[in-house]
Amino acid sequence: MSLTRALRRRWQHLTGQQETPLDGDTPAWILSLVFHLVVIVLLSEILKLQFAPPVEPPVVVVTVPLEAEEPQLAKEFFFSYEDQEEIGSDSELGETIADSLAPVEEESDISELEVPPQLIDLVSDDAPVVFSEPSETTEALEEHEHRTVKGRGTVGVSGAPGAIDRITQEILDSLNRQKTLVVWLFDSSVSLSAQRAQINERIDRIYEELGVIEEREHRAFAQHDDAPLLSVIASFGEDLDILTRDPTADVGKIKEAIGRIENDDTGVENVFTAVTRLAKRYRGYARRKDPRKVMLVMFTDEAGDDAAEMLDPAVLACQSAAAPVYVVGIPAPFGRDQVEVKWIDPDPDFDQTPQWAPVTQGPESLAPERIRIAFATGQRREEPLDSGFGPFALTRLSVATGGIYFAVHPNRHVGRPVSRRETVHLSAYLKYFFDPDVMRRYRPDYVSAAQYRRSLNKNKAKLSLVRAAQLSWLEPMVEPRLEFPKRSEAQFAELLTEAQKQAAKLTPKIDRLYQVLKEGEKARDQIDRPRWQAGYDLAMGRAMAAKVRTVGYNVMLAKAKRGMKFSRQENDTWILEASDEIHAGSSLEKAAERALMYLTRVKESHPGTPWALLAEQELRNPLGWVWTEHDKMKPPPPRRPRPPGNANPRPRPPRDDQPRSIPKPKPKRPVPKI
Repeated sequence: MSLTRALRRRWQHLTGQQETPLDGDTPAWILSLVFHLVVIVLLSEILKLQFAPPVEPPVVVVTVPLEAEEPQLAKEFFFSYEDQEEIGSDSELGETIADSLAPVEEESDISELEVPPQLIDLVSDDAPVVFSEPSETTEALEEHEHRTVKGRGTVGVSGAPGAIDRITQEILDSLNRQKTLVVWLFDSSVSLSAQRAQINERIDRIYEELGVIEEREHRAFAQHDDAPLLSVIASFGEDLDILTRDPTADVGKIKEAIGRIENDDTGVENVFTAVTRLAKRYRGYARRKDPRKVMLVMFTDEAGDDAAEMLDPAVLACQSAAAPVYVVGIPAPFGRDQVEVKWIDPDPDFDQTPQWAPVTQGPESLAPERIRIAFATGQRREEPLDSGFGPFALTRLSVATGGIYFAVHPNRHVGRPVSRRETVHLSAYLKYFFDPDVMRRYRPDYVSAAQYRRSLNKNKAKLSLVRAAQLSWLEPMVEPRLEFPKRSEAQFAELLTEAQKQAAKLTPKIDRLYQVLKEGEKARDQIDRPRWQAGYDLAMGRAMAAKVRTVGYNVMLAKAKRGMKFSRQENDTWILEASDEIHAGSSLEKAAERALMYLTRVKESHPGTPWALLAEQELRNPLGWVWTEHDKMKPPPPRRPRPPGNANPRPRPPRDDQPRSIPKPKPKRPVPKI
């Protein structure tokens, strides 16, 4: 290499050229680099040609404007709770059916909804399934004037046809999504016979509306090859009777099956057993490869006799079939289980005088949440009131499955009392009804018994209210004697002693009631739901008012025993009358002030509710007593004879040859089990 370099330098010296960076060993590694780069490029091109997908001709895409989406059923069909003679724009509501019905969220209206319906795989019919606790912050949607939000619990209507119209809309909404099986379940009791006939006539209307849509080739029908709507007819009393052997789409078979329902004279209504069996029988339709939505529509006028054992199994069975339950039932009386139903013999050959039969239609809550106590001024016991909701068990079944409970009563008049005379045949006597928009804030807790107990244990005020309600429920209060005629001192003293005995029996009951409620008084301010606030305040106010009146009553009797003289010689009777004055000491005056505070708070904070109505009635009766004197035992003066000529002429007596027709009274039959 040294010789080569020497020769190169010699050559450069002779030629005059200078050494460059490419001279020497440098060109060798550059040539190597270029060679390898060329090889890499060639290999990459070969790989592309071998693994690249075949080249397809270009695709030309032509777009056209899409037509407007077909409107949903909710916009095409409109429901009303009143019976409309015409369909569509010819109905009584006219053009209002075109109004937008979009629901609006209302943050202040919170509902405790159960787990939504979902398909649940059961290992066996008796296998337990654990559901998560209901959310305490589930927001409900505001109810539109003509649209009901599911999960609210109860919708009040004046007749079954209006409820059926709403259910028809639910069926149509279901058909818009998938094929549907409707199980129609009828109460077979005597009291529902007239309503069953009315519903049977209404069935034509339902399928008439479905036929109208079918003629218009609505997609709910066009998207199914077979019958989109199938129906099953069943009835229940003591036992379940399925009147359609197989689900059918034949309206004639459906009506014929309803007409074959026979009255059940046992008086037993095992409604939840029937619902459980039906849900298990037809839940397979929801699990087929081509699933069919299962809906259960029930008609009944009682609360059911098997709720204690079968409510939870019925809820579980319906949830496992994802089957919502719609109940067309009756309103529950406020805070009581039984109410009187009017019955008039349907046979005109028998006495047509109305008779009243006790029927179980409540209460509206899982446990009684209202104390039952008589007013102390001698008036009748509290008249039955509408609770604003259906019986607890049936309503919870509807809420837990995503259905609706329709409370039907033909005498539903808000704002005025309803008399017994105007109560319709086979309807319960409820004196007052309340605005559903007001009552929606006072929704009962539709939860399981275990959840209900946990809720009570978290707040002593709620727990004390339920305990007090159970006490007064089992031991109704008696009314004190207020009138004391004085024929002699001994007889007068005996009447006072007997009245004190009556008060002595009453006092321990009221004291116990008051002490139970007082245990939860400190926790009252922790209650955040208006239903429990109104319930506790009313109970405490009425219990304290009864205590003040009872103690004052004894004080006034003791005063009379010490001796009282009539201011007028002709007077002969002492009468205790209610008074705003308290004559039993300062401690009783303070108790009276607290009672008035509680009652006034109920009246002012919960207007338009049953609690406010009872508080107002209690406030109308003063808490104190005062003795007044009268001359009640004096015989009335004789009647003056009518002056001649002024009286109407008496009818001439019939001659002996004229037959005397005396109408024979019609026989009277006892009320059947309704």
